[in-house]
Amino acid sequence: MAFRRSFLLGLTALVLAPFASFAADLPNLNGKTVVVVTENAYPPLQFIDPKTGKAIGWEYDAMNEIAKRLNFKVEYQNTSWDAMIQAVSDGQYNIGMTGITIKEDRKQKVDFSDPYMRSQQFMLVRGDEKRFTDAKSFAAFKDGLVGAQPGTTPFYTAVYEILDGNEQNPRIKLFETFGATVQALKTGDVDVVLTDGTAGKGYVDASNGALKLIGDPLGTEDFGFIFQKGSDLVAPINAAIASLKADGTFDALNKKWFLDYKMGQ
Repeated sequence: MAFRRSFLLGLTALVLAPFASFAADLPNLNGKTVVVVTENAYPPLQFIDPKTGKAIGWEYDAMNEIAKRLNFKVEYQNTSWDAMIQAVSDGQYNIGMTGITIKEDRKQKVDFSDPYMRSQQFMLVRGDEKRFTDAKSFAAFKDGLVGAQPGTTPFYTAVYEILDGNEQNPRIKLFETFGATVQALKTGDVDVVLTDGTAGKGYVDASNGALKLIGDPLGTEDFGFIFQKGSDLVAPINAAIASLKADGTFDALNKKWFLDYKMGQ
């Protein structure tokens, strides 16, 4: 989805107290089933493990822990980013998660949880890229192409912070998934992919030098879970988010997924 995160880099272990002590003051959803939809294309937040074929990531661990503390069952579903916000707005799913930036225009369609993560946008390029080194020099490199998903924060960052504000700019090449934009970067079909530091670091670490991040951060954003407008899940989920922040669970997940986990190993 540098950024977000006040990681506790010196954190070496986290001893969790018994679940009952965490959940004592939280709402009890009495075992109801909550349908959570995601994209599985945004490592290390959520993605398919190349070794096992299973869906894993920071958001899965966080949501599973939230479910334990609030006593509900999670049913995970998968959809594309393009369809997700509207589908949650229409009530097809109870919660959406895929590193979704909290934005005022999106609040017209869905309700957001409190932020669970803070992110900054970076430029992801091939490891041997020397034609440009930051947003300004990329904008001046007229042949340079950006890969992005329509309607995402990286798309609007490309349009308004790097290029000319024209959403139809032919230098922007659109792809359905974030993973597809990265593949296009690797094959030379585009020259830049805008990504938050988390996902970018995951791809860089797994690339054996084939990819790198360049330039200063291009903007800060907060991530939240999304719900249908008026959902009665918002308050319980917010209470659980506060609990996970307070007891260090989010710090432990940050260490696990952003520092310790190595994609493809």
